[in-house]
Amino acid sequence: MNSKVSFRTLNRTKLVDDVVAQLQKKISGGELKEGDKIPTEPELMEQFGVGRSTIREAVRVLVHAGLLEKKQGFGTYLKRTAVIQEPLDSRLRRAEIMEVYEVRQMMELEIARLAAGRRDEDDLAAIKEHLDTRNLALANGDIKTYIEADIQFHIAVAVASKNAVVIDLYKTFSVFIRETLATIFANPEGHNPQTEAHIQLYESIRDGNAEAAVTSASRYLKGTLEELFGETN
Repeated sequence: MNSKVSFRTLNRTKLVDDVVAQLQKKISGGELKEGDKIPTEPELMEQFGVGRSTIREAVRVLVHAGLLEKKQGFGTYLKRTAVIQEPLDSRLRRAEIMEVYEVRQMMELEIARLAAGRRDEDDLAAIKEHLDTRNLALANGDIKTYIEADIQFHIAVAVASKNAVVIDLYKTFSVFIRETLATIFANPEGHNPQTEAHIQLYESIRDGNAEAAVTSASRYLKGTLEELFGETN
């Protein structure tokens, strides 16, 4: 461990962001090097002047960003990879996208299940309309319309759940999904829109098959995660 690394005490409100920023600075400045063990939680708590939960959240962000790795029983280390190959800001952005998809998975699987049992004819018509618009826009290379139709498709599925709280949450959350889709299409080569899985989701909801709806939702979410991060879990 590099015992000479020290940090200033924080006094701002966004503590997690500040801890992440300081650790990021030590990494980019070379004070923490590949393979170095970072200070323990109690040491970081003392040096930053923050609580354990703040330190754990900051470390988790950097682990998701691919900068740190936890070794069970040994501590947390700066990964032995070429950390300069990808800008740190890009790595942190990928960590944010991962968090969006963790929440999205929790929401959409339950939404699919509820929608299959509660949808009515108006719901089905709305879902199908947005699905058709999505697929046509994709075929025409109209990315802006595609993204908006994809968002509206999933909102229509949420509306079919007949749960007002879920609907409001998903509409709010759709802002982050839109940003994620924009990130994907910044480099569209090799993008898999998971069209078949979306069609199967609609058909499962239409048929009232909750199990199949959850399976379809899980399929397109997993496919997108694999595309973004190479993850299969």
